[in-house]
Amino acid sequence: MDRRTKICIWIIILGLVNFLIFTMAYMIIGGDAMKGDVRVEITDQGQRILHYFLVGEGRGRRFEVSRGVWIYSAIHSISLWITMGAVMLSMLTLAKDRIVASMRTSIIRGRTFITILATLVTLISVVFTIWFVAYMIRQLVHPAPLGVS
Repeated sequence: MDRRTKICIWIIILGLVNFLIFTMAYMIIGGDAMKGDVRVEITDQGQRILHYFLVGEGRGRRFEVSRGVWIYSAIHSISLWITMGAVMLSMLTLAKDRIVASMRTSIIRGRTFITILATLVTLISVVFTIWFVAYMIRQLVHPAPLGVS
C-alpha cells in the first residue's frame, strides 16, 4: 500500500469517527447549537446574562444548556463540514484511477469529471464551514433579546 492510500484511509477513518462522536454527543446532549441560539437577558440593574439554547429533533423545542456545551456543539457541527469534505476528497482520490479508466469514451473525460467533483466538494465544504462559523460568531457577539422569537 502506497503512502497516498494510507493517508486517504486514515482521513476516511478519522472523518467517520468524528461523525460517530458527533452523533453520540447529539443524542447525549439532546440537540445542536446550529439549530439553537444565544439570547441575552438584561436585568433591572443593567447586567447582561447570556442564555444558550439547543434545539433537538426529539424535543422539538429549545432548551437551555451551559456556555461550554453550546460552544462544544457549535464547534463540533463546524468540524463535520471539514471532515466530511476531506472524507469525500479522499474517497475520490482512492477511486481516481478506476474513474479515469471507466470514462475514456464518455462525453466528459474522467480527469475532468474528478476535477469538477473535487471542486464542488471543496466549495460546498468551505461555504458551509464559513456559514456555520459566521453563525456561531454572530450568536456569541450579537445575541437576540430573551423572550423574542
